[in-house]
Amino acid sequence: MGKLVDGIWHDVWYDTKKDDGKFVRKGASFRNWVTSDGAPGPTGTGGFKAEAGRYHLYVSLACPWAHRTLIFRTLMGLEDLIDVTIVEPLMLENGWEFGSLREPLFQAKFLHEIYTRAKPDYSGRVTVPVLWDKKQGTIVSNESADIIRMFNAAFNQITGNSLDLWPEDLHAEIEEINQLIYTDVNNGVYQCGFATTQDAYEEAYDALFGTLHALEDRLSRQRYLLGARPTEADIRLFTTLIRFESVYVGHFKCNQQRLADFPNLWNYMLEIYAWAGVADTVDIEHTKTHYYGSQKTINPTGVVPKGPAMGLDYPHDRVRFDGVALSAVTLSAVALSAVGG
Repeated sequence: MGKLVDGIWHDVWYDTKKDDGKFVRKGASFRNWVTSDGAPGPTGTGGFKAEAGRYHLYVSLACPWAHRTLIFRTLMGLEDLIDVTIVEPLMLENGWEFGSLREPLFQAKFLHEIYTRAKPDYSGRVTVPVLWDKKQGTIVSNESADIIRMFNAAFNQITGNSLDLWPEDLHAEIEEINQLIYTDVNNGVYQCGFATTQDAYEEAYDALFGTLHALEDRLSRQRYLLGARPTEADIRLFTTLIRFESVYVGHFKCNQQRLADFPNLWNYMLEIYAWAGVADTVDIEHTKTHYYGSQKTINPTGVVPKGPAMGLDYPHDRVRFDGVALSAVTLSAVALSAVGG
């Protein structure tokens, strides 16, 4: 892990001393939007029109934030419109690396080179995902929460997609549950793992498991976070849950209970894993290699555990609730209805 300072790479870990041992995540630096007509989005500047082949996505298969964008790219039928480069699992003294094959646009070795192509004097962390515009030669966004909303609808006039995981009538409810899950779960596991004082760790730990218990209760009564319809909030939670057993329980000391000890959360995770194409975006071995092999301040030896056995292909019990499962058949029906098929 490192960062750029005025365009120069520095290999430095997070400084938690100034925040009483707490890990504080910095906001994304590039916040432009791809829109259907190229008009400006909620933040940033305009000029980024949805076009086939124009955009390139940089991701890590280990990163839960990048994983969101891969799932949306799959569910919204964008695989042929937006190509992808996957970084190597290990993130060491040079940050995210592309490996011996380099990346396809510029033959770059490191992701920080992509950042400095967009802004030569960039200062900040070099994170994934990154959505790159080939036409303007710059980064559109490195904020996963924004990218998934672009993928949700901006390309619909090209793909014919009508699946909507950010439905207007649920905006307020989605934002509310997103905030809870981001603070206590998505970022909460990192606050546990990166804490450098006992008080900071226990504060994050208690908030994490308090919220997991509340979500377990919520999912005991309904299929998805907001009822019978899946939304982006479910994807945002899933990408943390799918890493919980293999990484966060041990590596980040989130060990009050395993996810398997929450039957509703566990089966909810299994259902989303079974959605059309989602399993293809999951790589548990890549994920373990990244966390255990890269984060030497937490795991100095770099030894990667062999387990656990996940059983991700086991049947789930969520069919006991009414709701829409995003199977291949469902997605095909959505696409056909959008074009009058």
